[in-house]
Amino acid sequence: MKRPELLSPAGNLTKLKIALEYGADAVYASVASFSLRTRSAREFNLQTFEEAIDYTHSKGKKFYATVNAFPFNSQIEPLKRHLKTISAMKPDAFIIATPGVMGLAKEIAPEIEVHLSTQANVLNFLDAKIYHDMGAKRIVVAREMNLKDVIKIKEAIPTLDIEIFVHGSMCFAYSGRCLVSSVQSGRMANRGSCANDCRFKYELYAKNDESGVLFRLEEDENGTHIMNSKDLKLAAHIEDIIKSGVVDSFKIEGRTKSEYYAACTARAYKMAIDDAMAGKFDAQIYDAELNTLKNRGFTDGYLVHRPFERPSTQNHFSSLEEGTHQVNAISEDGEFFKCKFKIVLNRPYELVMPIGKDVSETENEICKIYSKDGKKFIELKKLITKKGKEMSEIHSGNENEVNLGVKLPEFSFLREEIR
Repeated sequence: MKRPELLSPAGNLTKLKIALEYGADAVYASVASFSLRTRSAREFNLQTFEEAIDYTHSKGKKFYATVNAFPFNSQIEPLKRHLKTISAMKPDAFIIATPGVMGLAKEIAPEIEVHLSTQANVLNFLDAKIYHDMGAKRIVVAREMNLKDVIKIKEAIPTLDIEIFVHGSMCFAYSGRCLVSSVQSGRMANRGSCANDCRFKYELYAKNDESGVLFRLEEDENGTHIMNSKDLKLAAHIEDIIKSGVVDSFKIEGRTKSEYYAACTARAYKMAIDDAMAGKFDAQIYDAELNTLKNRGFTDGYLVHRPFERPSTQNHFSSLEEGTHQVNAISEDGEFFKCKFKIVLNRPYELVMPIGKDVSETENEICKIYSKDGKKFIELKKLITKKGKEMSEIHSGNENEVNLGVKLPEFSFLREEIR
């Protein structure tokens, strides 16, 4: 079997480092201009973006620069300058959504690969061939694509790389072609500023024009999340997808998600890929890990089943559900932690560490580390800040870094099960 690439989102430099540490083979990111994630893209300026590319390459991994917004005529000249600036930083590819921008990229930086964004909505081998002939090395197929059709594209164009989304937010509209945000708030979905209006509660009414009677339609007294799509999760299908032999890259959505999301998704899908390649695939392990994340409910989307066969892709009750675990802290350097929720004395917190990294059982005046049920836990006997102040407990509003009392792998997390 051919091993696919694992491609993770990089919302900022810290999340990029976490994704790479937890198993991603490549990352994708952007600065604020000409991207579909302008909020997360503001986390990078040109200096830190170049630093991110260099850091990724120093790890022997790949960096894809996202330039997949839909430009107006007035933005063509600024777009040219943007492509020149970013191409000088030597990303491994541009992710682009339109033929015109593809042409500009090929003219300005012919040495850099072009990956066609999912926003181009490729669903068949005819469209795929046109884009491939224009210079697209890879196509991120539409999220509405079925695996059988992905296979047909690969059979028709064997030199084309194919990338699919395996995890993350799903759009109520067809591959993000939505105007609800534009209508309600003037924030345009395909120009990087979607307000996620599909996640809001709505009240539905039916009006009789002849009588003037207006009826309120409701599921309960709170209205209904009528347009709220569940989150995509294909972890249980990774082995079957790999066995198809047609997918070159597994992509995770989520540049605006948390540090823990970047770690947990990369870790779970890295495990799934490794186990599938080794012939010891166990879907329950990866599902259990991904279920620790906050989510909107999960669905396996349309890759395995046709849309009309999937009546359960919408969550009409809530725009957010708690995961099975609460993330309490992160340690970027492995020596001190930043509180993300609440840390109290003498309470066990599970340690989440990059694959292949571990810590020995130990006990000292500050902490105790031990194993239980195949997992590592830490209990803190003292909470001493970097400045030497001792505390009885610490909450997320406190920005002081706190001594762990032991050296953990970089970018380790402390979490606990929600009971």
